[in-house]
Amino acid sequence: METVVIQPSIAVLISLVIAIKAYKRKSLDVTGAVAGLPRLEKTRKRSIDAEFKEGGQRNWMQVLSNSGIASVLALAVWRLAGWEDKCLDGKESAVITSLIGGIIGHYSCCNGDTWSSELGVLSDAQPRLITTFKPVRRGTNGGVTLAGLLAAAAAGSVIGLAFVLIGFFTTKCVFDVALKQLLVIPIAALAGLCGSLIDSLLGATLQFSGFCTVRNKVVGKPGPTVKKISGLNILDNNAVNLVSAEPEASSDCGTQSYRDFRCRTTEIEDL
Repeated sequence: METVVIQPSIAVLISLVIAIKAYKRKSLDVTGAVAGLPRLEKTRKRSIDAEFKEGGQRNWMQVLSNSGIASVLALAVWRLAGWEDKCLDGKESAVITSLIGGIIGHYSCCNGDTWSSELGVLSDAQPRLITTFKPVRRGTNGGVTLAGLLAAAAAGSVIGLAFVLIGFFTTKCVFDVALKQLLVIPIAALAGLCGSLIDSLLGATLQFSGFCTVRNKVVGKPGPTVKKISGLNILDNNAVNLVSAEPEASSDCGTQSYRDFRCRTTEIEDL
């Protein structure tokens, strides 16, 4: 009963502290990675991003798009696991393992998209549209650089590493199961990269990008002074984030379920 009260209370307290600090800084950048970059990054982004806000301020819709699915999965895991942290072990519970995999995949995708976008601004390389590989202006939806893709993979690996390191202190796994947790790191890195690629593909095709001759910036809405670069005016940035994160959560759930199925099949064959 104590665990049921203590764990959610700690989670809420930490989230509250982060939210208060972020609000005071006019930002909801939890990792602090972007805030630690030199002023050059902020200056560059202000010059190319038509929707730039001081501190990278996020509204409730952006927060929900990037955390809604994972929050639902986390509540499901907590409920099924009896409010206790669990190792990724299909022999114990394939459902819980799959749900945890979905959470990791979701946040790896979102973090990968954030790092690739924010750190990609620092790259001197010319972005190329992911659908045609033609050079495009910085800030164009669907534009990618090698630095941005590497940043996405690194962002995913950070999520995986955080899961593994924290898990060593909050869970009790047998030795062979504990070693298998390390596989989460490369899988999370791949999820971060794939999430960024999916986000870019959606941005290049279903999200409008155009160059405003008056503001001299890339904008996300058509207008009389806007020359189209790419994409249809169907999805906005929040919708792209939501849609791109969902396949990652589902694929990681599926990956864990497939591994569990193979393990159980091998056990039956051995018998």
